[in-house]
Amino acid sequence: MKVDGKLNVWRTSEVVEEARHHEKAGYDGLWASESKHDPFLPLLLAAEHTDRLEVGTAIAVAFARSPMQLAYTAHDLQTYADGRFCLGLGSQIKPHIERRFSMPWSRPAARMREYVSALHAIWAAWNDGTKLDFRGDFYTHTLMAPFFSPPPAPGGAPKVFVAAVGEAMTRVAGEVADGLLAHGFTTERYLREVTLPTAEAGLAQSGRSREDFSVSHLLLTATGRTEEEMARAVAGTRRQIAFYGSTPAYRGVLELHGWGDLGDELHALSKSTRDDKWEAMGGLVDDEVLHTFSVVAEPDRVAAEIRRRYGALVDRVSFYTAYEIDAEVWEPIVQELRDS
Repeated sequence: MKVDGKLNVWRTSEVVEEARHHEKAGYDGLWASESKHDPFLPLLLAAEHTDRLEVGTAIAVAFARSPMQLAYTAHDLQTYADGRFCLGLGSQIKPHIERRFSMPWSRPAARMREYVSALHAIWAAWNDGTKLDFRGDFYTHTLMAPFFSPPPAPGGAPKVFVAAVGEAMTRVAGEVADGLLAHGFTTERYLREVTLPTAEAGLAQSGRSREDFSVSHLLLTATGRTEEEMARAVAGTRRQIAFYGSTPAYRGVLELHGWGDLGDELHALSKSTRDDKWEAMGGLVDDEVLHTFSVVAEPDRVAAEIRRRYGALVDRVSFYTAYEIDAEVWEPIVQELRDS
């Protein structure tokens, strides 16, 4: 099982230090997300100051950019990283695409299928010399003069991962992507009964098998070296589960477990004017829900629990911690997972 870290710093010296630390600690990859900062710029530094570490986005917002614009950025990073770049894409939601990015929104699963296909067509033109002639419902790319065509990238096109929770986007990931980024609000049962069968249907549609596809899981993990650290980790994880559980788009995960009413309660409370609503929402997440959505264990048991529950389901894992904890706690866990 590969283990990835998350890049949470943005100053030059901090990015370099984090990248070197993750490589030395044995992580397989380091991923940057698009929230308050551009996700691509720090990855150039991370790639420059490491030799083995994969670098990637988890996620970059696809629909905020045209496929051609993103194709250039990803191709350049693949070149700079000497073939170690992975492009993780997400759709975001309609209000952000239309009102924050001022870009069009419609049929997100169909648009993502076409978006990734367009990327592959563009990269094929650059890497293989294939004539660019991509014509779709959302995007058209038919012009590529030699002056605008970069040299082939080391290792060819970067691997593309698509973030998905719902079945439509999950199937798209199986049809056109190299892997799937499973949301943190995902359970072992949901992966086994919904996510993987849906992705495999998409793989079959594209003439591929599970061996051609990588599943990466951002896994809610609560751990601590002392009773105080563990209590803080559990409280933070309960609140994070409650936050996601209040979102109607993720209700299907709760319903699979018979917890639809919990989703209703959390959603109603999230819309209330109570000053303590986030604490109150966390209080609705009982131990059964907590342990279903997260791995809760002392540091020396975390790796074994992840292997037991997810070893047959996912290929890559990263730790989702909704609390503060020393980075050194994860190093023996990383090594144990990679050695297993």
